[in-house]
Amino acid sequence: MGFKEIFDDFLNRNRTRGGGAETITPEPDPFTEREQEIFGKIENWRKYQEGFYRFLKHPLQVMMDEPATVLFVSVPVALFLFIGALASMVLSYGVSVLFTTTMIDDVFVFALLIAIVPLAALDLKESLRVSSIEGSLPNFFRDVAGMNDSGMTLPHAIHIVSEGEYGSLTPHIRKLDTEMSWGVPFVEAIRRFGKTVNTPLAERSVDLIAHASSAGGDVSEVLRAAAHDAYEFFNLKTERKNGMMIYMIIVVMSFFVFLFVIGVLSSTFLTTMAEAGEAVAASGSSQAFIGTVDLFLYNRLFCHAALIQGFFSGLAAGVMGEGRALAGLKYAAIMVLIAWIAFRFFI
Repeated sequence: MGFKEIFDDFLNRNRTRGGGAETITPEPDPFTEREQEIFGKIENWRKYQEGFYRFLKHPLQVMMDEPATVLFVSVPVALFLFIGALASMVLSYGVSVLFTTTMIDDVFVFALLIAIVPLAALDLKESLRVSSIEGSLPNFFRDVAGMNDSGMTLPHAIHIVSEGEYGSLTPHIRKLDTEMSWGVPFVEAIRRFGKTVNTPLAERSVDLIAHASSAGGDVSEVLRAAAHDAYEFFNLKTERKNGMMIYMIIVVMSFFVFLFVIGVLSSTFLTTMAEAGEAVAASGSSQAFIGTVDLFLYNRLFCHAALIQGFFSGLAAGVMGEGRALAGLKYAAIMVLIAWIAFRFFI
């Protein structure tokens, strides 16, 4: 190699040194680019598995899994309807329409129903799912324990059980069977099972089974203990609901008694007093009666009172019967609708 070749090689090696020197960009590594692309996709997938991003990507699925998220849709729609109708009425008929008619009351009732009925329906569906799962969970644990005692391996026992029918729990059992057939350890698979079932009783039972299995206990005994615990928990919950049923009936009946008393008061006493006041005023008598009775105002006040009582009585019935105010929304929606129909068509 001559002097010129040695000098040129020296210059090429030192082009990356010093400020303003020419830099040589290394060729991109296909493996590194592919790795970055995969990590980017994984990060994007994780972002859309929880929080608001998951709601944007799978709104219906999120609303089915978490009923309270439907408020992100129903409440804005209800507010838009109410504000739009209010503005339209004021622009068309003036501010007096709010005091001389019940149009704004009707719009408010429909807006309230739009806001709470979807949540009440989804919560009812979720409560039925939870009840079906909690009723089937003790039988599932007991069946697996019995088959394991008969000499079957745990994966084989779960595979046999997965062919049975356990209500809403069946698809979760079949998913557990699939995971164990792929070689997933029992403790990890049962923890995933509890996470996907997503009920308080399932999480409690799965946590007990996982800890006992990790400590090296007899799996069959652990499953039987979990089955007994789940059975007792479900029975206590059912007994509580049945015991509080009478109080729920009392709350509902008191609402109908309130409507009946208001109906009688409005159709007899207030109507008679209003007619008597009009007759005295028409006769030109100077003697004061009891003043003019505004029957429309009284009926409107009674309607507001019935709507308020119906809504909060429904929430109270939910707390008494199921221990959750959210469970009372279905009763609240029904009683608000009954109160509105009673005052618009019968009182």
